[in-house]
Amino acid sequence: MQNETVEIRWHGRGGQGAITAAKIFAQAAFESGFPGVVMAPSFGTERRGAPVEVSLKISKTKINDLCPIQHPDVVVVLDDSILREVNVTAGMKPGGILVINTPKGRAAYDGNHVRVATADVTHLAEQAGLKRGIVNTGIIGALAKALPIMPLSKLLEAIEVEFKGKRAAANAEAARMTYAHTTTE
Repeated sequence: MQNETVEIRWHGRGGQGAITAAKIFAQAAFESGFPGVVMAPSFGTERRGAPVEVSLKISKTKINDLCPIQHPDVVVVLDDSILREVNVTAGMKPGGILVINTPKGRAAYDGNHVRVATADVTHLAEQAGLKRGIVNTGIIGALAKALPIMPLSKLLEAIEVEFKGKRAAANAEAARMTYAHTTTE
């Protein structure tokens, strides 16, 4: 990635922390030398369990386009049940990356025009000591493996800062474990 912008669209459910995950990734990108960072959440009624979408643009140069992402390079899915409700790959660029929290293997998502990365983030986050359903920090590890544009250490630092005093070590461990167990194409 030289001067191009990487557009990442996050799909989750209210309460899963998609907005927080995008914010952490954005902060780590900024601290890793990407001065162009724009994040914009988009959701309907604010309620736990409702679909949530977040647009995150990262660039080595200033970003002037503040519009929601229409043609993402990367789509991150915090809950694979959303795939039955939302066409998460809509508008996705050919050859893009689809990162999914799922207990199913990568083969279950073959046939798309995109590269696929999967991990059972829900299970791994529990193993790291987080409550069931806390997947936002774990999915950051999966994204870091699928899109290696910055060191995992920067992401872990950003997670520890965000969750200081609130299970920072367990959240960082969820990302670290998920990174190690993410299957990519």
